[in-house]
Amino acid sequence: MAIELKVPPVGESVSEVQIGEWLKPEGSSVRKDENLVTIESEKATIEIPSPADGVLQKILRRKGEMAKVGEIIAHLGSGTGVESKPSVPSESGKKPSASKPSTEESTKESPKVMPAAARALAASGVSAADVTASGPGGRLLKEDVQRHVATPPTPPSPAPTKPASAPATASAVTSPGLSGREEEVVPMSPLRRTVAKRLVEAQNTMAMLTTFNEVDMSAVMTLRKSYQEAFQARYNVKLGFMSFFVKAAVDALRLVPQLNAEIRGNNVVYRNYQDVGVAIGGGKGLVVPVLRGADRMSFAEVEIAINEFAKRAKDNKIKMEELEGGTFTISNGGVYGSLLSTPIINPPQSGILGLHSIQDRPIALEGQVVIRPMMNLALSYDHRIVDGREAVTFLKRIKEVIENPARILLEV
Repeated sequence: MAIELKVPPVGESVSEVQIGEWLKPEGSSVRKDENLVTIESEKATIEIPSPADGVLQKILRRKGEMAKVGEIIAHLGSGTGVESKPSVPSESGKKPSASKPSTEESTKESPKVMPAAARALAASGVSAADVTASGPGGRLLKEDVQRHVATPPTPPSPAPTKPASAPATASAVTSPGLSGREEEVVPMSPLRRTVAKRLVEAQNTMAMLTTFNEVDMSAVMTLRKSYQEAFQARYNVKLGFMSFFVKAAVDALRLVPQLNAEIRGNNVVYRNYQDVGVAIGGGKGLVVPVLRGADRMSFAEVEIAINEFAKRAKDNKIKMEELEGGTFTISNGGVYGSLLSTPIINPPQSGILGLHSIQDRPIALEGQVVIRPMMNLALSYDHRIVDGREAVTFLKRIKEVIENPARILLEV
């Protein structure tokens, strides 16, 4: 009896997901709780395990396709299939013949299909077995597929038809006779669509302004250098700049509570806690996991949490609940070399602090021109709830705390 693999509930308000990588090909043996496929919602990437031991008989939804929550995306059956390492299934969608033993199947190895080649195969409807691979180690390249498609068959034969079970996840358009001028059309991921939607929403619904300041990073850099070795030996994580800015932001949010509030209808909701979101570049795009109770966290707890978020964001394993409920956001574009930017608020929050790269610059200090490591700060805020005075006060407080870190401990 076939077992149905369905898309599980993935959070409130999420009704549709995008199919990611299939970790097992059709016809392979699977064990209960072994991960079979990844799915991407608008908030996170999730792995779906097998509900039972058996065989992955039929994949109904391929990579890149959309599926509703509760929809059947594959069928599993009883018995024993072909043992295989987790891999992306062949674009041809064919499953191994059950009449051939595994030793016979291994006599003719299929070429390793590179991602760009897989998309070209799907777009052209050509089977990987029909194309001659020229890449190192027998890899099938996109150029191999294009060369095969461009070469007319002799004698003429009908063009191969694309299997109905393997719809294209991307399409390539090539200008005849113009090599290297092809275009590739790739579906936008749920996460990217959500980011785009929220950014437009912020621009359309908020009276958003940005104010700037600069901060001398000398004191923080000296402090980090003095205690880095001891800090890392005790907590097994480096002392970064972000923990200083998180602590400074908590202090400034207490001073200017409007930036820790939000508008709900005709009401302003002020919070007596600080849940600070930290923007992190992940495998599928920018995510903003939240440091809950940042006002109660130590430097080490902040650094450990951010380090863990960064690792899991790279593997698209941030949990949905970790992205929800932030009251304020810090975004560090400086890690990518940004000198100055105007960050966009993450609704329904009322502010976001943008950090930038540190550069040695000449400044006037006590009547002398000196060189100092300077960073530009940018605060974008919702002018409906935050006035310019509050915004400037907030940034000035950040500057004071970073230039004199002892204020964090003394709370002055």
